[in-house]
Amino acid sequence: MTAPENSTQPTYRTAREALAARMRYVQDFPEEGVLFEDLTPVLADGEALKVVISEMAEASRALGADMIGGLDARGFLLGSAVAYDMGLGILAIRKKGKLPPPVISQEYSLEYGEAALEIPAEGMNLQGKRVVLVDDVLATGGTLMAARELIEQAGGIVAGCVVVLEVSGLGGRERLDGIPLVVLNQSEGNAA
Repeated sequence: MTAPENSTQPTYRTAREALAARMRYVQDFPEEGVLFEDLTPVLADGEALKVVISEMAEASRALGADMIGGLDARGFLLGSAVAYDMGLGILAIRKKGKLPPPVISQEYSLEYGEAALEIPAEGMNLQGKRVVLVDDVLATGGTLMAARELIEQAGGIVAGCVVVLEVSGLGGRERLDGIPLVVLNQSEGNAA
């Protein structure tokens, strides 16, 4: 749905509508048999980005966020905008080796090896804060679970996870083990 020129009507009424209109699909990437869902055109369209961020912020409010945790790297883009919209701080949850010590680190398994996430061990107080984790995609759930472990090690509480897309069939939702999950691009019948 495209609004007529000089109209004050938004181009997209919902994030799902914006995603349907702007998402780019790439077959056989990063490997044969995989359909890659590229959010880049969504992020590059101001109206689409605005409605996606608005719905992510609405979901984060409903989860009772005191702070937003943005996962390296696209979660930084989305999480920063959500935090700004809500008037909250953003916790950048980084890949290993990107922060100076001291850090809190959490390793996790990937299909092809191990990885780790880190947050600063000093300079902020997460004790008792309700953190909503924001990322672009839920696949296997490993990154979100590692982020949860980090937040809990620092004394925080993961209030929930808000993502744009979910790759079905990889067990990510089940791996979240009861953490509230909001997926923007999912049918209402599949809401967690």
